[in-house]
Amino acid sequence: MGQILAIDYGKARCGLAVTDDMRIIASALQTVETKFLMGFLKKYFSENKVEDIVVGLPTDLKGNLSEVETDILKFIESFKIEFPAIQVHRLDERFTSKMASFFISQSGKSKKQRQEKGLIDRVSATIILQNFLEQRTR
Repeated sequence: MGQILAIDYGKARCGLAVTDDMRIIASALQTVETKFLMGFLKKYFSENKVEDIVVGLPTDLKGNLSEVETDILKFIESFKIEFPAIQVHRLDERFTSKMASFFISQSGKSKKQRQEKGLIDRVSATIILQNFLEQRTR
């Protein structure tokens, strides 16, 4: 069985999280500048067996898609061409950034560490992935 990788896609940077090979534990992986995301994934996939990715679906409280969705759809289209064997899933990412900020604030990190946007992106990706894993077991 291969890993599942989650992407909290943003215009400037993307938070990444990944499961272990048994798909039990979701862990933060890295924050990557969006313009380097595809290159990072090529390298990561060459070194690790990834069978699925989960990309956050950015919606507001009313269920309307955020404007970054256009960029996400372009990314997914390119991703499917580059990696046709890897299954792409989408998952509503409402509140993940707020939840990530809350969890980070509770973690005992310094104020400077808590304000690092890359950390919020990684934790958001981890929450997306954990939610995806929980939905699959239901």
